[in-house]
Amino acid sequence: MAVTESAPAVPPAARTQTRTPDGPAGAQPGPPGTGARGSGAPGTGAYDPTVRGTPDHGVPDQGSGGYEAILRRQSLRESAARTYARSLPIVPVRARGLTIEGADGRRYLDCLSGAGTLALGHNHPVVLEAIKKVLDSGAPLHVLDLATPVKDAFTSELFATLPGELADNARIQFCGPAGTDAVEAALKLVRTATGRSGLLAFTGAYHGMTAGALAASGGATDVRVTRLPYPQQYRCPFGVGGARGAQLAARWTESLLDDPKSGVPAPAGMIVEAVQGEGGVIPAPDDWLRRMRRITADRSIPLVVDEVQTGVGRTGAFWAVEHSGVVPDVMVLSKAIGGSLPLAVIVYRSELDAWEPGAHAGTFRGNQLAMAAGTATLAYVRENKLAERAGILGARILGRLRGLAAAHPCVGDVRGRGLMIGVELVDPDAAGPDDPVPPAAPALALAVQQECLARGLIVELGGRHSAVVRLLPPLTLTDEQATAVLDRFADALAAAERAHTPQLPAVRRATAPRTAPGPSH
Repeated sequence: MAVTESAPAVPPAARTQTRTPDGPAGAQPGPPGTGARGSGAPGTGAYDPTVRGTPDHGVPDQGSGGYEAILRRQSLRESAARTYARSLPIVPVRARGLTIEGADGRRYLDCLSGAGTLALGHNHPVVLEAIKKVLDSGAPLHVLDLATPVKDAFTSELFATLPGELADNARIQFCGPAGTDAVEAALKLVRTATGRSGLLAFTGAYHGMTAGALAASGGATDVRVTRLPYPQQYRCPFGVGGARGAQLAARWTESLLDDPKSGVPAPAGMIVEAVQGEGGVIPAPDDWLRRMRRITADRSIPLVVDEVQTGVGRTGAFWAVEHSGVVPDVMVLSKAIGGSLPLAVIVYRSELDAWEPGAHAGTFRGNQLAMAAGTATLAYVRENKLAERAGILGARILGRLRGLAAAHPCVGDVRGRGLMIGVELVDPDAAGPDDPVPPAAPALALAVQQECLARGLIVELGGRHSAVVRLLPPLTLTDEQATAVLDRFADALAAAERAHTPQLPAVRRATAPRTAPGPSH
């Protein structure tokens, strides 16, 4: 059946705001990495990134009809698989730090950050300088997998950030430029090294969109991958939550592997996220992750940790596994390692390097610009201790959001680690007598996302029912900017709650979890 679609709606604020003298599209950004001249907090008199300026001042040629026509042509020409373009009907033309400017002259605080890619925000000066240096040098931009000074510098900087026990005995494979290809490479690697084919993965996981990565993700219907329970505090699969729930999840894994009648042969590897992102921003308990390491090591099962979204300081440590002290056999890395440009690698113990030449090849493995941008980003995060900063600021944001939850019953749980934060929205009026926590409210979450956009704040949705509002701001986020983000979110939440809650259908679970709500990590 053919799918038809009307032209995307223009954000409400873009239709209603009037021009003001301090908001032209060509306004100069603030200090490097901040993307604004002030907090932008409503009512403060400071620079407001949502103010609309002159639509065509300093903006590149938009073609016939302006930005609305661009959106209309996109809806007619691009595939039905579009995702972000549906919930973000904007045409970005300029960006700096936290701020994106649209072709209509409006400015947005970007707490999506390229789905976690932009560790330093948009167009950070050190990234731009690294890219320009390569361009000005005359270096080849396409080199397949040949050695270059740019690649050598990137590899050296990356290894300097890895857990020492891995870096001292590691190999690196440059993959196709997307994280999903790195996941494919990791799965092929452990299958080749062990001679086994099975795989252990976790409920709620997300590892990419190619066939093998999808098979290991939580939404897959392919049963060749064995699913294991991922511990949760708010919706514990065993109904107890906390440390006891994590213990039961680990015990289930051990039993499955050791029971000769479980139907699960010895697997080639286990793949896990230290914080599930698309699964709803669920941090793995440190004790549980350490136990997964012991379980796999004792049974000679390679442990693969997917750090595509959690890496490069996002969670308050340079790599999320560092919170638990776990050293995996394979690390899957992408997103922020390319400094905003496409780059993906796997790093693994040399003992696993059983590949034949060409076993995982690809034309675009030698992205020189991405390697240069990635080197600059890795070094900047390391030298400026942005991981530690993310941990401190993230804790403050979580505290403010939990305070907000006390006044809004529709906020079921606030959780996260560092600047990887999730707010799960629920319908408290739809909870039955046997429901320990209310059902998810995806329609309310969508309304909150739309109200955020109308206020100049870009957020993403995730979780099992797309009922978790996700915040992934750049690690360069300032205290003032964090306040502006939280003010806008609080205002959007209140507006969505007032306007939409009465008619929102909640998603009911087939089997209700039995655990009391509580803070996560």
